[in-house]
Amino acid sequence: MKTIGISIFALLVAAAACPAQQWEFGGTAGAGFLNTVNVTTPLAAATAGFQTGYGFGAFFGQNLYRHFSGELHYAYLESDLKLAASGTTATFSGGSHVVHYDFIWHTNRPSRAQFFVAVGGGMKIFDATGAEQAYQPLSQFGYFTKTRSIQGMGDFGAGVRYALSPHLFVRTEFRDYITAFPTAVLTPAPGAKYGSVLHDLVPMVGISYQP
Repeated sequence: MKTIGISIFALLVAAAACPAQQWEFGGTAGAGFLNTVNVTTPLAAATAGFQTGYGFGAFFGQNLYRHFSGELHYAYLESDLKLAASGTTATFSGGSHVVHYDFIWHTNRPSRAQFFVAVGGGMKIFDATGAEQAYQPLSQFGYFTKTRSIQGMGDFGAGVRYALSPHLFVRTEFRDYITAFPTAVLTPAPGAKYGSVLHDLVPMVGISYQP
Protein backbone atom coordinates (compact mmCIF):
# COMPACT_ATOMS: atom_id res chain seq x y z
CA MET A 1 0.00 0.00 0.00
CA LYS A 2 2.89 2.38 0.67
CA THR A 3 4.14 1.88 -2.89
CA ILE A 4 0.66 2.60 -4.26
CA GLY A 5 0.39 5.79 -2.23
CA ILE A 6 3.79 7.07 -3.36
CA SER A 7 3.01 6.33 -7.00
CA ILE A 8 -0.38 8.05 -6.91
CA PHE A 9 1.18 11.07 -5.17
CA ALA A 10 3.78 11.30 -7.95
CA LEU A 11 1.03 11.26 -10.56
CA LEU A 12 -0.85 14.02 -8.76
CA VAL A 13 2.28 16.18 -8.62
CA ALA A 14 2.84 15.65 -12.33
CA ALA A 15 -0.76 16.63 -13.10
CA ALA A 16 -0.49 19.81 -11.05
CA ALA A 17 2.55 20.85 -13.09
CA CYS A 18 0.72 20.55 -16.41
CA PRO A 19 -0.61 23.79 -17.94
CA ALA A 20 -4.39 24.25 -17.99
CA GLN A 21 -6.24 22.95 -21.06
CA GLN A 22 -3.29 20.69 -21.93
CA TRP A 23 -3.64 17.87 -19.46
CA GLU A 24 -5.83 14.80 -19.10
CA PHE A 25 -6.31 12.29 -16.30
CA GLY A 26 -8.16 9.03 -15.97
CA GLY A 27 -8.34 5.47 -14.70
CA THR A 28 -8.10 2.04 -16.29
CA ALA A 29 -9.01 -1.55 -15.43
CA GLY A 30 -8.21 -4.85 -17.08
CA ALA A 31 -6.32 -8.12 -16.69
CA GLY A 32 -2.76 -9.33 -17.12
CA PHE A 33 -1.81 -12.43 -19.14
CA LEU A 34 1.81 -13.45 -18.60
CA ASN A 35 3.94 -15.91 -20.51
CA THR A 36 5.81 -18.73 -18.81
CA VAL A 37 9.54 -19.38 -19.10
CA ASN A 38 11.17 -22.77 -19.46
CA VAL A 39 12.95 -24.28 -16.49
CA THR A 40 15.57 -26.92 -17.28
CA THR A 41 17.51 -29.20 -14.97
CA PRO A 42 19.80 -32.16 -15.75
CA LEU A 43 16.94 -34.60 -15.06
CA ALA A 44 13.65 -32.87 -15.86
CA ALA A 45 11.92 -29.72 -17.14
CA ALA A 46 9.19 -27.39 -15.90
CA THR A 47 7.70 -23.97 -16.55
CA ALA A 48 7.75 -20.92 -14.29
CA GLY A 49 5.61 -17.81 -14.43
CA PHE A 50 2.61 -15.97 -13.10
CA GLN A 51 -1.11 -16.63 -13.16
CA THR A 52 -3.63 -14.39 -14.93
CA GLY A 53 -4.97 -11.66 -12.65
CA TYR A 54 -6.89 -8.40 -12.55
CA GLY A 55 -5.34 -4.96 -12.84
CA PHE A 56 -6.26 -1.31 -12.33
CA GLY A 57 -4.45 1.98 -12.59
CA ALA A 58 -4.39 5.72 -13.18
CA PHE A 59 -2.64 8.05 -15.61
CA PHE A 60 -1.99 11.70 -16.34
CA GLY A 61 -1.14 13.05 -19.77
CA GLN A 62 -0.08 16.24 -21.53
CA ASN A 63 -1.59 16.95 -24.94
CA LEU A 64 0.90 19.49 -26.28
CA TYR A 65 1.04 18.73 -30.00
CA ARG A 66 -1.32 17.80 -32.79
CA HIS A 67 -0.09 14.21 -33.06
CA PHE A 68 2.18 13.71 -30.05
CA SER A 69 1.62 13.66 -26.29
CA GLY A 70 3.06 12.09 -23.17
CA GLU A 71 1.50 10.08 -20.33
CA LEU A 72 2.64 9.02 -16.88
CA HIS A 73 1.06 5.74 -15.71
CA TYR A 74 0.72 3.72 -12.53
CA ALA A 75 -0.96 0.29 -12.35
CA TYR A 76 -1.36 -2.54 -9.87
CA LEU A 77 -1.50 -6.05 -11.34
CA GLU A 78 -2.54 -9.03 -9.22
CA SER A 79 -0.62 -12.12 -10.36
CA ASP A 80 0.25 -15.17 -8.28
CA LEU A 81 3.54 -16.96 -8.95
CA LYS A 82 3.47 -20.52 -10.24
CA LEU A 83 5.66 -23.52 -11.07
CA ALA A 84 4.31 -26.38 -13.16
CA ALA A 85 5.68 -29.80 -14.15
CA SER A 86 4.26 -33.25 -14.90
CA GLY A 87 0.68 -32.28 -14.03
CA THR A 88 1.63 -30.64 -10.70
CA THR A 89 1.32 -26.90 -10.08
CA ALA A 90 2.67 -24.94 -7.11
CA THR A 91 1.51 -21.36 -6.51
CA PHE A 92 2.41 -18.43 -4.27
CA SER A 93 0.46 -15.20 -3.74
CA GLY A 94 1.84 -12.11 -5.42
CA GLY A 95 1.27 -8.93 -7.35
CA SER A 96 3.16 -6.16 -9.08
CA HIS A 97 3.26 -2.39 -9.42
CA VAL A 98 4.18 -0.71 -12.70
CA VAL A 99 5.21 2.93 -13.11
CA HIS A 100 6.09 4.17 -16.58
CA TYR A 101 6.16 7.16 -18.90
CA ASP A 102 4.98 6.80 -22.50
CA PHE A 103 5.43 8.81 -25.65
CA ILE A 104 2.14 8.75 -27.56
CA TRP A 105 1.50 9.18 -31.28
CA HIS A 106 -2.16 9.67 -32.10
CA THR A 107 -4.37 10.58 -35.01
CA ASN A 108 -5.84 14.07 -35.18
CA ARG A 109 -7.28 15.14 -31.79
CA PRO A 110 -10.31 17.06 -33.18
CA SER A 111 -11.67 13.75 -34.48
CA ARG A 112 -14.14 12.03 -32.16
CA ALA A 113 -12.22 8.75 -32.33
CA GLN A 114 -8.43 8.71 -32.20
CA PHE A 115 -6.15 5.74 -32.70
CA PHE A 116 -2.93 5.85 -30.71
CA VAL A 117 0.29 3.91 -30.24
CA ALA A 118 2.55 4.16 -27.18
CA VAL A 119 6.17 3.36 -26.41
CA GLY A 120 7.90 4.00 -23.13
CA GLY A 121 9.60 2.58 -20.10
CA GLY A 122 9.83 2.59 -16.36
CA MET A 123 9.94 -0.04 -13.66
CA LYS A 124 7.96 -3.03 -12.49
CA ILE A 125 7.98 -3.99 -8.82
CA PHE A 126 7.22 -7.67 -8.17
CA ASP A 127 5.92 -8.47 -4.68
CA ALA A 128 5.72 -12.10 -3.51
CA THR A 129 3.36 -12.04 -0.54
CA GLY A 130 2.57 -15.67 0.26
CA ALA A 131 3.63 -17.61 3.34
CA GLU A 132 6.93 -19.44 2.98
CA GLN A 133 6.86 -23.14 3.90
CA ALA A 134 9.50 -25.66 4.88
CA TYR A 135 8.28 -27.99 2.12
CA GLN A 136 7.17 -26.72 -1.28
CA PRO A 137 6.05 -28.88 -4.20
CA LEU A 138 8.41 -28.78 -7.20
CA SER A 139 11.25 -27.40 -5.08
CA GLN A 140 13.67 -29.28 -7.34
CA PHE A 141 12.96 -26.50 -9.88
CA GLY A 142 12.73 -23.38 -7.71
CA TYR A 143 11.69 -21.69 -4.49
CA PHE A 144 9.03 -19.07 -3.81
CA THR A 145 10.54 -16.28 -1.72
CA LYS A 146 8.53 -13.68 0.20
CA THR A 147 10.42 -10.66 -1.06
CA ARG A 148 10.37 -7.82 -3.59
CA SER A 149 12.15 -7.51 -6.93
CA ILE A 150 12.47 -4.25 -8.90
CA GLN A 151 13.03 -4.65 -12.64
CA GLY A 152 13.55 -2.13 -15.41
CA MET A 153 10.65 -2.30 -17.86
CA GLY A 154 9.90 -1.47 -21.47
CA ASP A 155 6.32 -1.12 -22.66
CA PHE A 156 4.50 -0.94 -25.94
CA GLY A 157 0.81 -0.37 -26.55
CA ALA A 158 -1.95 0.67 -28.90
CA GLY A 159 -5.58 1.63 -28.51
CA VAL A 160 -8.51 3.84 -29.38
CA ARG A 161 -9.70 6.94 -27.50
CA TYR A 162 -13.32 7.96 -28.14
CA ALA A 163 -14.94 11.25 -27.12
CA LEU A 164 -18.22 10.85 -25.23
CA SER A 165 -18.39 14.64 -24.80
CA PRO A 166 -15.96 17.56 -25.29
CA HIS A 167 -14.33 16.72 -21.94
CA LEU A 168 -15.03 13.01 -21.29
CA PHE A 169 -13.40 10.10 -23.11
CA VAL A 170 -13.46 6.31 -23.06
CA ARG A 171 -10.41 4.34 -24.20
CA THR A 172 -9.56 0.75 -24.93
CA GLU A 173 -5.94 -0.28 -25.16
CA PHE A 174 -3.55 -3.20 -25.12
CA ARG A 175 -0.17 -3.10 -23.37
CA ASP A 176 2.89 -5.32 -23.35
CA TYR A 177 5.06 -4.82 -20.26
CA ILE A 178 8.49 -6.43 -20.83
CA THR A 179 10.96 -7.23 -18.06
CA ALA A 180 13.60 -9.74 -17.11
CA PHE A 181 12.21 -12.70 -15.18
CA PRO A 182 12.32 -11.83 -11.43
CA THR A 183 14.42 -14.66 -10.01
CA ALA A 184 14.53 -12.95 -6.61
CA VAL A 185 10.87 -13.89 -6.00
CA LEU A 186 10.97 -17.27 -7.79
CA THR A 187 14.53 -18.45 -7.20
CA PRO A 188 16.00 -21.24 -9.35
CA ALA A 189 17.03 -24.38 -7.49
CA PRO A 190 20.69 -25.40 -7.75
CA GLY A 191 21.35 -26.64 -11.28
CA ALA A 192 18.11 -25.16 -12.70
CA LYS A 193 18.18 -22.65 -15.54
CA TYR A 194 15.33 -20.22 -16.22
CA GLY A 195 14.27 -18.36 -19.34
CA SER A 196 15.01 -14.65 -19.14
CA VAL A 197 12.22 -12.55 -20.70
CA LEU A 198 8.76 -11.98 -19.21
CA HIS A 199 5.88 -10.43 -21.14
CA ASP A 200 2.78 -9.14 -19.34
CA LEU A 201 0.02 -8.67 -21.92
CA VAL A 202 -2.61 -6.35 -20.47
CA PRO A 203 -5.88 -5.39 -22.24
CA MET A 204 -7.55 -2.45 -20.49
CA VAL A 205 -10.61 -0.21 -20.65
CA GLY A 206 -10.49 3.27 -19.17
CA ILE A 207 -12.19 6.60 -18.84
CA SER A 208 -10.54 10.01 -18.78
CA TYR A 209 -11.34 13.69 -18.35
CA GLN A 210 -9.79 16.69 -20.07
CA PRO A 211 -10.73 20.25 -18.98
